[in-house]
Amino acid sequence: MAKSEWSFKSAVELSAALTAKKVSSVELTQDAIDRIERHDGKINAICVRDFDRALDAARAADAALARGETKPLLGLPMTVKESYNIAGLPTTWGIPAQKDFIAKEDALPVTRVKDAGTVVVGKTNVPLGLGDWQSYNDIYGTTNNPYDLGRTPGGSSGGSSAALAAGYGPLSIGSDIGGSLRVPAFHCGVYAHKPTFNLAAMRGHTPPPLPPLPFERDLSVIGPMARSAADLSLVLDVMAGPDPIDAGLAYRLELPAARHTAFKDFRVLVIDTDPVMPTDTAVRGTINTLADNLARVGVKLERSSPLLPDFAASSRLYMRMLLSFLGAGFPPDVYAGAKKAAEALPEGDNSLGAERLRGIALSHRDWQMANGGRTRLRAQWRELFKTFDAVICPVMPIAAYPHDHSPEQEKRRIMIDGKPHVYSDQLAWPGIATLPGLPSTAIPTGFAPDGLPIGVQIVGPWLEDRTPLKLAELIEREFGGFVPPKMFDD
Repeated sequence: MAKSEWSFKSAVELSAALTAKKVSSVELTQDAIDRIERHDGKINAICVRDFDRALDAARAADAALARGETKPLLGLPMTVKESYNIAGLPTTWGIPAQKDFIAKEDALPVTRVKDAGTVVVGKTNVPLGLGDWQSYNDIYGTTNNPYDLGRTPGGSSGGSSAALAAGYGPLSIGSDIGGSLRVPAFHCGVYAHKPTFNLAAMRGHTPPPLPPLPFERDLSVIGPMARSAADLSLVLDVMAGPDPIDAGLAYRLELPAARHTAFKDFRVLVIDTDPVMPTDTAVRGTINTLADNLARVGVKLERSSPLLPDFAASSRLYMRMLLSFLGAGFPPDVYAGAKKAAEALPEGDNSLGAERLRGIALSHRDWQMANGGRTRLRAQWRELFKTFDAVICPVMPIAAYPHDHSPEQEKRRIMIDGKPHVYSDQLAWPGIATLPGLPSTAIPTGFAPDGLPIGVQIVGPWLEDRTPLKLAELIEREFGGFVPPKMFDD
């Protein structure tokens, strides 16, 4: 069957085509459904299908378009990460004990994208408890990378990144605490935006069977994924804002405009590697090529700065605070064992693994001290962003690796230029933006020699999400972006 001319278009392009009556929402939705039915037996990105309701929503969208209605996402098919509640569909977070949990109402972010006119075709696969950069669980199985089925699509929004790369609609939404938006985007050659902390209200992005109440999960955010940079802003503008039953009773959102709209006005710091978590030759190469290209078009570029917070110290702090939050949900026996192991650590062990272990057992007093460290870190970033508009740095150290489902992540290893490194230490690069709560846009920049996608993240100033998003748009326009996987050219 021939590929539709619409399968890999951006949301902005599709929206214009819908308005111009060149295509209907039903046609776009049916195309996404057809592609899922043809290809998802191999990829396994869509774990919950909602095709009948999607086609009903598409028909309603076409009727609205015929009446001349305008909404930001009207008629556009999209997928949603499994971890969001959608009324009438299961929400499991990959946890076998929750396989029969059915959400009673839509999550607030889902309501917002639906109110903006989108058509939800299904939910995308995740790892157990959203806790891995691979997307597999005992309920729905393993999601494969569309560029190489033997490799990870990333996680925890790996089903969403694989769905985008395979042409299952132009948009998706996911979440991020350890890179869960940016890492899958990196591994599947698509785009994602981790918003400033707490910019988008998360009610209903809740592990079952907890009630969908307003709830601030430390470090964690939700955000958009797409195949084009401009599409991220389209969805972020719909998702962003306080919860109307919580802070939204008093507060309204007004994001500042991007600092600049032309390359020549941007001041950018570029980092390609660090001893804390080295990057491989391919990742460094694509970052250096991008840096050379940006300099050529007039970006004011620096390759180092004393203003950059100490990466080793901030990475250790991130590991402690991340595992303090995640460890609160560990079963009592696991928590007790981790606490005992943390007490046995040598005092001078400052490895990232040791910090993760200490984090699980962190006392409230120690957490408050760590939070003070984060406050000082945010102040350092504020100073840096007086001199620079954005920091371009790695998302991950290597391209997508073969599936590795060994149960203890701390014992897994990745190979960086032939040398083994601790799997979980990869958290350091996503953490550079997560710990201080900064916005970060992940963009594709090309391919490794073996044909696997690679990219970078553009970290911006607090609540100035439009600045990294604008730079991402300029880069895509000037140097290109998403390239569909060859195996799905049909």
